[in-house]
Amino acid sequence: MLLDAMGCGLSSTDRNGDLSPTGLESEEDRVSILAKKLWDYMILGQELVKSDVILVLGCHDTRVAEYAARLWLDGWAEYLLFSGNLGHFTKGVWDRPEAEIFHDIAVSLGVPDDRILRETLATNTGENIKFSHQVLRQHKVKANSVILVQMPYMERRTYATFVKQWPGDKENTHVVVTSPRIAFQDYPSDDVGGLKTTVNNLVGVLERIKSYPSRGFQIHQDIPDDVWLAYEELVDMGYDGLDYKMKPC
Repeated sequence: MLLDAMGCGLSSTDRNGDLSPTGLESEEDRVSILAKKLWDYMILGQELVKSDVILVLGCHDTRVAEYAARLWLDGWAEYLLFSGNLGHFTKGVWDRPEAEIFHDIAVSLGVPDDRILRETLATNTGENIKFSHQVLRQHKVKANSVILVQMPYMERRTYATFVKQWPGDKENTHVVVTSPRIAFQDYPSDDVGGLKTTVNNLVGVLERIKSYPSRGFQIHQDIPDDVWLAYEELVDMGYDGLDYKMKPC
């Protein structure tokens, strides 16, 4: 299993950067500078490898489904598997499972229905991983190599969850994670929320990266000092990741 792109062994000095306020920036500019520090840490930038299956973890960002469909159309895997019921941000908003909505998007973009698998029970990241493994076994689809697809700021946590919770042969499963190529400043939208929502999500995800290993949900990953300092300043500014604290995901 590939671990070299995780940044798990990096010290704080490997990723340091000057976060000192200039006194000239607006509060929104300051928030963006700090949030981008978290954003950059969470994107692993792993190189794609042709694989057995593209495993797409459901979410409220339909750009993830579009990106995954393009990966399949470009020949990166034989099967496309969408996982997700109604989760953290879609329950009460969407009336069908995330996997079903993502499936329809992929079909509309030209992916044949017989190349798509669906897992419609998962409501959090760990369940996405475990339940998808069950679906692959039921359909007798090999998964010796897997491409994970999620939102950009979920790359690191998705990968860490897979490495910890994949029920299959971890040592002989090649896995990479990828996400739509969207810059931080371009990510907020009417569909996924504005800057405040995005920053709160970043704060919540980093909290989980720090706390979930001790609960057995993810592997441990070092958090560089400058990233954690940015997190602490955002919390002091009122970005407490409250939505992410409400229930595990």
